[in-house]
Amino acid sequence: MPAPLNKLDANTLAKKLATREITSEQLVRACLDWINEREADVQAWAHLAPDSALKRAQELDRGPVTGLLHGLPVGVKDLFDTADMPTTYGSSIYRSLQPVADASIVALCRAQGAVMMGKTVTTEFATFTPGKTRNPHRLTHTPGGSSSGSAAAVADHMVPLAFASQTAASVIRPAAFCGIVGYKPSFGLVNRSGVKPLSDSLDTVGFLARSVDDVALFAAAATGDRSLLQLETSLSPRIALCHTHEWPYADQDTQHAMEHAALMLAKAGHRVREMTLPESFAGLLQAQKEIMGFDLVRSLAYERLEHAIELSTGLRELLELGQQISHDQHRANLQLAYSARAAVSTAFGEYEVVLAPSAVGEAPATLTQTGDPVFGRVWTLLGLPCVHLPFYRGSSGMPVGLQVVGRPGEDKVALRVAAWLMRQLS
Repeated sequence: MPAPLNKLDANTLAKKLATREITSEQLVRACLDWINEREADVQAWAHLAPDSALKRAQELDRGPVTGLLHGLPVGVKDLFDTADMPTTYGSSIYRSLQPVADASIVALCRAQGAVMMGKTVTTEFATFTPGKTRNPHRLTHTPGGSSSGSAAAVADHMVPLAFASQTAASVIRPAAFCGIVGYKPSFGLVNRSGVKPLSDSLDTVGFLARSVDDVALFAAAATGDRSLLQLETSLSPRIALCHTHEWPYADQDTQHAMEHAALMLAKAGHRVREMTLPESFAGLLQAQKEIMGFDLVRSLAYERLEHAIELSTGLRELLELGQQISHDQHRANLQLAYSARAAVSTAFGEYEVVLAPSAVGEAPATLTQTGDPVFGRVWTLLGLPCVHLPFYRGSSGMPVGLQVVGRPGEDKVALRVAAWLMRQLS
């Protein structure tokens, strides 16, 4: 029996849609049927728009093929403005908000033929207070955050693609916990207009899918850079393992994933080496926390000053910590970050990418927190392209993986090597 349409990968679906082997309406209905079956358990959606999605699909079916995403269903993180759907940013403060315009990235993907299915759950203002979403692999476990609904919807085959964003680890961690591919581009590669800001120094729009090829398709459509689709390589890439200064946080499952990756690469005839980050990078974890905290106080100034009672206890505490960071300390943190960004290419040495931990381990068995973002913070601060690879299972059978981290601005290389690595490690 052929696989249901909603379970096919985005590239396969895009080809079938382009040749009219299937219709967008058929695909959207398949996704909606599965959402109706599973949403009560997974709770990935803040707002579902079946009528407008079907109308859009029917319009696409009647017209010419439009762009790389023609007819493909997409989940929109509820941090991104949408002109035809409410946007709450995960907060009751904005329960009645209807934006008048799409976020730029949403508008660009609509122009590429995407069908926006609805708004996926985000944590409160994309910070650390969970929304209602559960991990589809095990409903008692967190899906991670802040892109929780997007990751769960993709992992559960509700949609093939979904938008995400990362200020600390909000693309990579939920991808790791839900067992899908997450791609955080280089800082500044994707326009952020219409995405609720948290930190001008850190915020990055990202992409979630079930394969490296699919996130590359999504990113190529969103950015207009079709060179991101060129994933084939006949050469053995130059890869190093990088445990990072945060390695003591890794539990046995992540440690075993690193060991498994080294073993599989060695069996494939690939020489495996270790890359050690400079000792000066050891302070970047704390610097990222403080830069994020300082920026949050300013980005959420209206909410903090006018609606504090509607903020969660956790967010109020985070904002209180941010207010304790002086301007002098913030300038020092930014200078440390600038210096590290200037030094990171030299730190990579001969390697095109490094393979590093994505998360502490499996998704924690809780719905009251979203897991530690420790393994995403430094790479986010450095602005490097990151791709999570879901190739391993932990001791309790939940997904575990590693992230490919590329050089500054070398997104094409990072995606190409990630696709190569996924073939070696799977």
